[in-house]
Amino acid sequence: MAKQKIRVRYAPSPTGHLHIGNARTALFNYLFARHNKGKMILRIEDTDQKRNVEGGSESQMENLHWLGIDWDEGPDKGGDYGPYRQSERKDIYNKYIKQLIDEGKAYYSYKTEEELEEQREEQRAMGIAPHYTYEYEGMTAEEIKQAQADAEAKGLKPVVRIHIPEMETYEWDDMVKGHLSFESDTIGGDFVIQKRDGMPTYNFAVVIDDHLMEITHVLRGDDHVSNTPKQLVVYEALGWEPPKFGHMTLIINSETGKKLSKRDESILQFIEQYRDLGYLPDAMFNFITLLGWSPVGEEEIFTQREFIKQFDPARLSKSPAAFDQKKLEWINNQYIKKADRDTLLDLALNNLQEAGMVEENPSPEKMEWVRQLVNIYSVQMSYTAQIVEMAKIFFEDAKDLSEEELEEIKNDDARPVIEEFKKQLDLIPRFTAVQIMNAVQATRKATGVKGRKLFMPIRIATTRSMVGPGIGEAMELLGKEKVVSHLDLTLKQMAENGL
Repeated sequence: MAKQKIRVRYAPSPTGHLHIGNARTALFNYLFARHNKGKMILRIEDTDQKRNVEGGSESQMENLHWLGIDWDEGPDKGGDYGPYRQSERKDIYNKYIKQLIDEGKAYYSYKTEEELEEQREEQRAMGIAPHYTYEYEGMTAEEIKQAQADAEAKGLKPVVRIHIPEMETYEWDDMVKGHLSFESDTIGGDFVIQKRDGMPTYNFAVVIDDHLMEITHVLRGDDHVSNTPKQLVVYEALGWEPPKFGHMTLIINSETGKKLSKRDESILQFIEQYRDLGYLPDAMFNFITLLGWSPVGEEEIFTQREFIKQFDPARLSKSPAAFDQKKLEWINNQYIKKADRDTLLDLALNNLQEAGMVEENPSPEKMEWVRQLVNIYSVQMSYTAQIVEMAKIFFEDAKDLSEEELEEIKNDDARPVIEEFKKQLDLIPRFTAVQIMNAVQATRKATGVKGRKLFMPIRIATTRSMVGPGIGEAMELLGKEKVVSHLDLTLKQMAENGL
């Protein structure tokens, strides 16, 4: 393999945002190319004009770059094998369509959609799998010519279909699935290679592009297995050698065991959604690589360079890849713990501003306060948008204590601890995390209470929550005025509840 000039491609349709499944396809092709010192090509497959979304290809490229995937040739970079948008390659496709028609391997078909649907209904009624049947069966060349002229006279626009040879087996050694084969009579009859609007179909254009761009390996999703025999028909008709194919298994929801579907709202499925939530690109790269590919050993955290070094398609899984949201959060948390503090500040600040918690242009003092806030939560966050919920105590007025919180401070030591801590706060010279912890220790000495019975009443009384970052850091950020106000409010509520 090392001696072969490896050329792979990622070929998205500009129909919207970058989906997790498509990102995985791009990523595996990228790793395969880089591991073998080959070339990665980006090609935009935009022949289906109805489905194209304005800005769709730009969105795909932006999110690929964010993930850390680059390419050697493409619509934005050029190259010797362009154009890299299918909509700009129409003349190239027409040349090969004409060649196949001239050689009698393809033909104009005038059957209307209504006629085709009627044919399919009849086949279903007979218990036969729906398929196209040759409309010129038994006709002479002259009769075919006349039938086509009559159709033209009626104003009908034709499609072009390719002949599928009878009694032929289409087979290949799949890089993931092993040996696969299809009989020609299971393909569904002569299929369309050029639509009525003159645009080529996917299964035709992809063959032309892959051959002319000298693609050596095609790594793609499992849903393309049924397309492969059709593409092999085209390769054979043109006398070309097909590339090596590898079809990666489906991604399933680990909770339900069902195929990851865009209708499955329990999982966010687009890269942009994870960007907005404050996931880190290196973490997403790491997680997606492990969806259907396994490294050697037990480690799960790798740099991109390490992934490139060890990527081997032989380790692509034959079993469905389970999308586990908790695992993604765990992986991202590992990266957040090691991340540059300024990067985290930028992401979390964006989340806080979107939630209306921090103004658009904060003062230097406010920025420093936000920086401290992000720092104290960085170990806990699985993604930075969580800070919006985690840090509510710093932005909202104190609410009444919950039943669970009241239950926690029902013990006889709670009131003396809270009252003593309030006294000790008045004695510290500066309201800093260090001095606040000194006040906690002084409270322990004065009351003789320690452990959970000391720390939990103080945490609940000052932050109005049983969970959170270090008590000292939290109180410093809340500020003395708010902390004292919380202490008074807690003592009042305890009295109201007979505590």
